[in-house]
Parts: sequence; C-alpha cells; structure tokens
Amino acid sequence: MSDEHENMPEGTEDAAQQADPDVEVDLDQAAEADGDLAAAQQEVAQLKDQLLRNQAEMENIRRRSARDVENAHKYGIEKLLSDLLPALDSYEKGIEEASKLEGEAGEAVAEGLQLAQKLFMETLAKYGLTSEHPLGEPFDPQKHEAMTMVPNPDMEPNSVMDVLQRGYMLHDRVVRAAKVVVTKGPEA
Repeated sequence: MSDEHENMPEGTEDAAQQADPDVEVDLDQAAEADGDLAAAQQEVAQLKDQLLRNQAEMENIRRRSARDVENAHKYGIEKLLSDLLPALDSYEKGIEEASKLEGEAGEAVAEGLQLAQKLFMETLAKYGLTSEHPLGEPFDPQKHEAMTMVPNPDMEPNSVMDVLQRGYMLHDRVVRAAKVVVTKGPEA
C-alpha cells in the first residue's frame, strides 16, 4: 500500500489518511530515509574509490619490490667488484712491466700474468663485469672520464686518443669510468 502512496499526486495524502485512518503517511520520515540513502550511496562510492586506489598502490608496491629485488641480485656485487678493480689494474701494469724485461724470464712472467689476468676476468665476467677500453671511440661522458684534451689533426675531434685507465661496467651500469685523453678540434 505504500507504493500506492508514493504514486499518488500531491495533496492526496490527506485524503488517503482520511479514507484509511490506520495508514500513517510521514513525509518527514520518507525524506529523511531518502537523505540517508543518498549519504550511504555517496559513502559507498567513496569507499569503492578508496579501495581501487589502495589496490593500485599495492600493485605499484609489488612491482617496485620486484624491481628492487632484481636490481639487488643484478648489482649486489658492485661494491665487491669495485674493490677488486685495483687488482686488475695491477695485473695490467705487471704485464706491461714484464714485457719490458729482456730474455725468456721476462716473457714467461708476462705470459703467466696474462693467463692469471685472463682467468680473473673470465671469472668476473660470469657475474656481468665487462672491461671498457675505448681507444678511438667517440667520447661518452657517461662511460669515460676525460683527464685532458689534446689537439690531434689525425683523429676526429671529441674522440678517445689514449686510455690511461680501463673502465668497467656491471651489466649496463658503470662501476668505474675509463680515464681517457680526448682529442679536440683545431682551435680557431
């Protein structure tokens, strides 16, 4: 019977009450219930929005965590490798000095150091370390550290003329930039 009251034109509520005194129409309660319903629907919409935002944030946290774990596995040994680089430099310097020695003893020492250096580099390469010797390549400030610039008409300007110290990369990250001498163009 309440449906009948809702569909009645205005002003007929009094007539309906007079016709059936047991039916009590309280318009204030109906308006209050409609207001409560609208407030509840608005709160539900806000809670749905908040839930979706929280789910998106959790997904972002999962992705970020997965990326952080991957980077930790990939680059976790970066500090160790940077501490081992002076040993590689020592091998290189030892090979250079041993090759200056005359006789079979110098050759044997140089060969032994080369083999040890090769074994050491192969082991480090298993973990993603690569050597950068950019002689003749264009200067890249991301991978190279320019120690000086020298004019050289025989080479392209802004290219590596000499490598003072090798650079090393761990996967795609620079562990140590190569220290280089860079050519500069003719001065005007």
